[in-house]
Formats: sequence, structure tokens, C-alpha cells
Amino acid sequence: MSHFQCNDALRQTVAANLQQFPFQSGKTQADKRAAAVAITIVHMAHKPTVYEIPFEAGREEDAAVLITRRSLKLKKHAGQWALPGGRIEAGETPEETALREMAEEVGLEMGIEGVIGRLDDYTTRSGFTIKPVVVWGGRVNKLQPNPAEVQSIHRIPLAELLRSDAPILKSIPESKHPVLLMPIGQSWIAAPTAAILYQFREVCLLGKPTRVAHFDQPYFAWK
Repeated sequence: MSHFQCNDALRQTVAANLQQFPFQSGKTQADKRAAAVAITIVHMAHKPTVYEIPFEAGREEDAAVLITRRSLKLKKHAGQWALPGGRIEAGETPEETALREMAEEVGLEMGIEGVIGRLDDYTTRSGFTIKPVVVWGGRVNKLQPNPAEVQSIHRIPLAELLRSDAPILKSIPESKHPVLLMPIGQSWIAAPTAAILYQFREVCLLGKPTRVAHFDQPYFAWK
């Protein structure tokens, strides 16, 4: 499996690929709510804090992306995999929302200079249009989950996103479009998070203009 070092060369590659990618974003439909998520590139923690659950004992210099498990106390989508994010407040840009939510959920505070670019909007069955923002976090040694929203924080090595068995496309009787899943370790992540991660892989790491808005989510994520 290939490794990506968390260094300036990787940041330049991701930035160049995003600059070449004409991301698709439009006006949010009247029955949808606009939200933003942060896809944040950091290094693998060599000695994670008690608040972090690492995906695997990767090399410290390896690059990873931050993902959370949602709190089990939440009324909706409890315990599901998620990228830090939330609803866009009045007067905010998607970039500002993604950075604010990341600070609130995992304790990582960054300025707008950390933003590298955007990926396509992804509209969910549960009533949101998600605007993904790619962020460069770099070397981050301490994260703090907000217990009201986050059960645990995970660093997923970028190399894991390039597995040969990814993505998994699954047909369901409720939709004419396949559900997209991303295998992670011995488990998997479902769309919408999986669809965003897959496009991140294709655009940012491989330089391919892959679209994902047509992929569906599993039925349990529709509400």
C-alpha cells in the first residue's frame, strides 16, 4: 500500500489538483438546508492522546484525514461516521462554517489560510446539501472531542482510501442508483461521508475529475 507523507509536497499536489477541478455548487433547494464539512489532512499521531482512537499504528509522517464517530446521544445519525461539519449560519461562507464546526467538534482551530479548496455539493436524503471544504491541518498533536456531538476522533491514513476494493457499490431496492461505501479497516463507511471521501481520493490524490452526486445513501441514512 502506498504511503503519503504529510509534507509541503503533498499540500502542493492537492492544491494543484483542486485548482484544476471545476467543483459544482449551486443554490440550495428550498426543502434542503445548506451545510459544510471539513476534509482535513493531518499527520498520523505517533502517540495519540486518550481522546483519540487511531485507525492503525501508522508511521508518524504519514498523512491522514480526520473523521469522527457521532455521539450516541444525538437524536439523528447517532454513532455514524462523519466529517466535522454542520449547518451554514446566516452570513457565513462554507469555508467559515467548516472551520468553525471543526473547532467546535474536535478542538482544531485554524484560519482561512488552511483552506485548500472545495469539492462538489452533495445533497442528502435527510434534507441537507453538503458543501465539502478541503483543509490542510498539517502536524496536529492534540484533539479534543466535544462530547455533545462526537464519540471519538479517528485519523484514517490517506493510503487506506486507495484500497483496490474501494469503492463498494451496492444496489438497494429503494433506489435506482447504487449506494457508495468506502471500506475502512475491517468495516466500511457509507455515503454521504463515503461519497465525499471517494471524491477527495479521486480529485485530490489522483487528479481525476470524478463526480459522486448521483450515488445514493443506505436507507438507514435517509432520515
